[in-house]
Amino acid sequence: MSYIDILRESKNIMTPGSSACQGCGGELTARKIMQIAGDNSVFAVPPGCMAGSGVDGWNYQNGALAPIHITLLGNTAAFMNGVSEMYQRKGRPDVNIVAIAGDGASADCGFQSLSGAAERNSKMLYVCYDNEGYMNTGFQRSSTTSLGSRTSTTPIGSVINGKEQQQKYLPLIMAMHNIEYCATASVSHMADFVRKVQKGLKASKRGFAYLHVFASCPTGWGFQSHESIAVARRAVKSNAFPLWEKEGNKYTINFDNKNPIPIADFVKGIAKYKNLTSESIDSMQRHADSVYATLKKLAAE
Repeated sequence: MSYIDILRESKNIMTPGSSACQGCGGELTARKIMQIAGDNSVFAVPPGCMAGSGVDGWNYQNGALAPIHITLLGNTAAFMNGVSEMYQRKGRPDVNIVAIAGDGASADCGFQSLSGAAERNSKMLYVCYDNEGYMNTGFQRSSTTSLGSRTSTTPIGSVINGKEQQQKYLPLIMAMHNIEYCATASVSHMADFVRKVQKGLKASKRGFAYLHVFASCPTGWGFQSHESIAVARRAVKSNAFPLWEKEGNKYTINFDNKNPIPIADFVKGIAKYKNLTSESIDSMQRHADSVYATLKKLAAE
């Protein structure tokens, strides 16, 4: 069965009525993750854009056709670690244990519990939808926000000209925990996305699996909603967001850019980058080249 057939024939687990913004990469990520995992799953979605848009539910109404919990911002992985242990002890290892969290709840507030669950090799699939900021509360910068980005806490002006630090590269940090499976994915490359979710779910029966998804955000980043997939595709083509996976000790680059487009072409037309200096663009290019070169070396071993 092709990956498109899988999406066409599987049940939509997320109930109708999400109030996510049009073109939201996070909503597309959450919807497809839940669809692929199916109703024999338990989901956790902490505070953030997806919880705020109703994925967990409204008042006392469930937001999914499967058990779903809203955790605290900082304890998602620890919470699901406990859920996983409960199902193991009940003799139900077939149940998919899936966390879907934003970058703030993963790279920042929730990193301690995420790293701890990964180190313990807890049996779960943890998905980070990375829209590079705390979008649900007004677009504050997170540690995965890219250099030069305009946010409500990194304004553009005479004193501060956007975020002054390079983004934290969380996927490789998670890979270094020696977990069962680690991969990056993008909403622009859906066949690759589906394949990696399936691999992640399978690996979660043996231990910890991590998937980091590029989730473009029209509202916070400043582009038209219909451009969301195109922006995500440019991120992959420029190596701003390379697609790779690690199974056991083997790294594989899934989209090998022999002639990547410049970072300058990726950031073009995105309002959060409109005040980038040529020095910032050069720094972003060097950073992207360095990360990709590291991945190439790891894949060659």
